[in-house]
Amino acid sequence: MRYNNKTLLSLSAAALCVGMISSASAATLDEVKERGELRCGVNVGLSGFSSPDQDGTWQGLDVETCRGIAAAIFDDPEAVSFTPLTAKERFTALQSGEIDVLSRNTTWTATRDNSLGLNFTATTFYDGQGFMVAKDLGIEGPEQFDGASICIQSGTTHELNLADYFPSRGIDIQTVTFDTPDQTAQGFASGRCDILTSDTSQLSALRLQLPEPGSVEILETLISKEPLGPVVRQGDDQWLDIVKWSVFAMVNAEELGVNSDNVDDMKADPPNPQVARLLGVDGDYGEQLGLANDWAYQLIAHVGNYGEVFASTVGEDSPMQISRGVNALWNEGGILYAPPVR
Repeated sequence: MRYNNKTLLSLSAAALCVGMISSASAATLDEVKERGELRCGVNVGLSGFSSPDQDGTWQGLDVETCRGIAAAIFDDPEAVSFTPLTAKERFTALQSGEIDVLSRNTTWTATRDNSLGLNFTATTFYDGQGFMVAKDLGIEGPEQFDGASICIQSGTTHELNLADYFPSRGIDIQTVTFDTPDQTAQGFASGRCDILTSDTSQLSALRLQLPEPGSVEILETLISKEPLGPVVRQGDDQWLDIVKWSVFAMVNAEELGVNSDNVDDMKADPPNPQVARLLGVDGDYGEQLGLANDWAYQLIAHVGNYGEVFASTVGEDSPMQISRGVNALWNEGGILYAPPVR
């Protein structure tokens, strides 16, 4: 077959591009291993998801996701440093390489996934935007918001959701914006607005910070879908897979009945082929990721399965007391589902 010069140039450019992608494919994992720790971007302070406790130790669902990734790589959940980021800072920090993964109650949208040079990996919490109001106002739903002022955090999808929802219904609202969740809650508590809006999970956390949590209520109406989960940079498929399958391993472990208490017994004597594959007893699934074959065992042994993490951070064993709802497993009435390890 004969090629003209233009074809040869195109083939050379394609080969160069493939070479660049190939050389960069393991860059993040190599850098993380060489550094000896994972760098994780989290919220500046959101109870249940990412906030430091009284000893300065980071806690929450998003935090445990990062500890799980660190455990999968290093067999050490503490081999991770946390960088607190505002909504405005979070994407720039990831794009610039300041952090390796963003695990910060961030909504997966088309624009964020397609135009920022970033990739969303998996959903760790299915949420929706709601509203918190004072009980004594007697408000039952957004149709009663005409003329009201709403406290909202800037740089979030919530601003766009309000713009979609209220004008189309002829409801006039005023927004009061703040940079952080804490500032938003303080603005609401001080009377700068009538209503506080955010993801319902965030509202549950912010309610605990109010002087009189029992004086407010979260309305049942949701106006959006907010799938939250970790984000990585585009161009590194191996790293995308590591983060994605770390989440999937936690979900699969819960479905298979594998938890931090029984994982050693399960590994020593797997009750079925699915558990054997998950825990690295059978197959080379860890090697495919560039990790040890027992990477998922390490993760579950140190951090636990998804159900354990949910319960301790935002669920029944936490002050948040959020029900599993749609975040229950697919075979238990929810929509949580992970591809199989096979």
